[in-house]
Amino acid sequence: MSILVWSTAVPAIGSAFLASVVEVVEAFTIVLAVGTMRGWRAAAAGTAAALAVLGGLIASFGSMLTRAPLHELQLVIGILLLLFGMGWLRKAILRAAGVIALHDETAIFSAQTDAMQRTPAGSAAAMGTDAWDWVAAAAAFKAVLLEGLEVVFIVIAVGSGRGLLWPASLGAMAAATVVLAAGLAVRRPLARVPENTLKFGVGVMLSSFGVFWTGEGLGIAWPGQDLALALFALIFLAAGLATARQLQSQLFSTSQEVR
Repeated sequence: MSILVWSTAVPAIGSAFLASVVEVVEAFTIVLAVGTMRGWRAAAAGTAAALAVLGGLIASFGSMLTRAPLHELQLVIGILLLLFGMGWLRKAILRAAGVIALHDETAIFSAQTDAMQRTPAGSAAAMGTDAWDWVAAAAAFKAVLLEGLEVVFIVIAVGSGRGLLWPASLGAMAAATVVLAAGLAVRRPLARVPENTLKFGVGVMLSSFGVFWTGEGLGIAWPGQDLALALFALIFLAAGLATARQLQSQLFSTSQEVR
């Protein structure tokens, strides 16, 4: 594989991997709470059903996108990736600056377990060993499906522009495997995962892909071709870090004035 192909493939796989780590950690926290409080049979069934739906979406949309005209596809996906990536980057900047609170997996786990306790008794334990806990299964299904939809979008978006759908899918599956292995080993929320740092990096990469695909869709010949992605990533990273520092400085100045 040539250097130019690798310069596109590696960021695509990396984006899918990092985005999947973030989303799988969030989904795992909820599934862990559901399984702990209401039983693992329903939690596993809800998770499996959601994964089947997500797999079907990747297969169906992936095959459709491979038949679409390349430039039109790159333009549409580029705009969507830019909007999606800037959304991730914006939240990561605000969290890094302290404007909004960091994502707390331990707090989410506690909230989910409290919700399961408050839910009317409908679990297999309350209704008999042969009863089916639809509430628990639905909670696990919803968590995995909602978090997984973002992963599906990223996998399809970064992988379909240059025929990298399978490598991007492998990146997502590798992330899911790593997170699940770690989660099953510790049997508790993965609170030490640097989630906001990962979101910052994913936001930078998705925004870079967005600019790159949009330009190619408009017929722009980027200097350095695929290597232009690295330049875009550096620009977004520098701008994001500078913005976070500026916001942090403003917050500090405001707090000093209040005192």
